[in-house]
Amino acid sequence: MAQPSPALSRRRLLALGATGGAALLAGCRPGRGPGLWTVRGELPPAWAQALPGPWQLRQWETAAALLAGLQAGAAGAPGLVALADGWATTGPQDRWRPLQAAGLEAALARLGPLAAAPSRLYAAPDQPVRAYPWAYSPWVIALRSRPDLADQAGRGWDLLLDPSLRGRLVLPSSARICIELMGGDFDRVQQLRRQALAHDDRHGLNLLLAGEADGAVLPLRPLVPLLRRDPRLQLIWPASGAPLSWQLLLQPAVGPAPAAWPIAWLDALLEPPLLQSLLAAGWVPPLPQARLQPLVARFPAGLRRLLAPEPGLLERCWSLAPLAPRQRLALQSLWDAAG
Repeated sequence: MAQPSPALSRRRLLALGATGGAALLAGCRPGRGPGLWTVRGELPPAWAQALPGPWQLRQWETAAALLAGLQAGAAGAPGLVALADGWATTGPQDRWRPLQAAGLEAALARLGPLAAAPSRLYAAPDQPVRAYPWAYSPWVIALRSRPDLADQAGRGWDLLLDPSLRGRLVLPSSARICIELMGGDFDRVQQLRRQALAHDDRHGLNLLLAGEADGAVLPLRPLVPLLRRDPRLQLIWPASGAPLSWQLLLQPAVGPAPAAWPIAWLDALLEPPLLQSLLAAGWVPPLPQARLQPLVARFPAGLRRLLAPEPGLLERCWSLAPLAPRQRLALQSLWDAAG
């Protein structure tokens, strides 16, 4: 199988700006140009390296640190922030400017309808767009050396309740995601809590690969590269759908707005060869499936089904909109009672 190109072509890199690599190497050094702040590991290296000058990349160790720096105005406000939707929606929406840059409307129009709600940060349809949703990842079931369970994929999320996974299952740190997987049913949530070896998104994959766990609920993105080289892993995206997490580009309301967005850089994300490289690493832009399917045609069948799923599966998935205080309290009460 031909391997996807690992990075942009030389010609495309030059077109985007020869100073992109220098911006990445600048790391945490403030520059004279507008800044793009991100969390380390949450922007594909091939895309980050193509960031054109005069943009400067700054990488923070955690999303919490990035938001604290934004609030404190550390080293000047950035022009753009790359952040997961769960963190982007933790505060008031007006901390992010409505997106009105030249060329951005056309860039947003290239995305599929799945991107509409996160682009508004889950506000009503008549509210302004405040985010560019450049990638999504479903939460999936990852199994290690358990073909017996992989053969029962039709059980969907109830597979997590299999007695053989008792004490051998890593679950998300988020109580909300765990509750959603069980449809909010108290008895099933209670059963799920008894299955857990740990609730740990950050180290769940390590626990699985080390053999301390047989199964884990994890975002698809970091699992895709491993599937290509570790035959012990099997992934299940239940046919009933899954919660989705999103990667967003946002414009902070603090500080001056950048004179222009790097539109050519955004467009490169949605075109070969960079798009194929990103797909191979598990970064999936919310493009119409008709656009994605030809690009994954040379991937193994199992990967094709994950990167460009069958019609209807994405429509059965759901994003995690911010909760009202009363909803949050109700979920916390359910979780505590099920413990």
